[in-house]
Amino acid sequence: QVQLVESGGGLVQSGGSLRLSCVASGSTLHYYAIGWFRQAPGEEREAVSCTSGSDGSTYIADSVKGRFTISRDNAKNTVYLQMNSLKPEDTAVYYCAAEPSTTAAYFYCAGYIRFRSWGQGTQVTVSS
Repeated sequence: QVQLVESGGGLVQSGGSLRLSCVASGSTLHYYAIGWFRQAPGEEREAVSCTSGSDGSTYIADSVKGRFTISRDNAKNTVYLQMNSLKPEDTAVYYCAAEPSTTAAYFYCAGYIRFRSWGQGTQVTVSS
């Protein structure tokens, strides 16, 4: 089973940028769908973005569209979430997740296919 470690979180002012990294071990990410999720205190977990290893598709939630970008570097076994124009409402713990990829990214972010491997999360705090 793949193990995931997130990094890159921190405290940033509104309008700033952060890049989160999700490094995998134990398996090659090329064959996996990877998702970024976030959960704020008292809120349900929210899918932010997903990328499919099987067809190369990506999905980005409407709440972050135009500000966040997901990408993968298979040589480094790493998936990134570039977050620009951050807002206080982006404050949350961000998690990456992995699941063997069989279809488009949308179906993973929409919850039709569940991720079984999760990282420990990284805190992102955006001050106003």
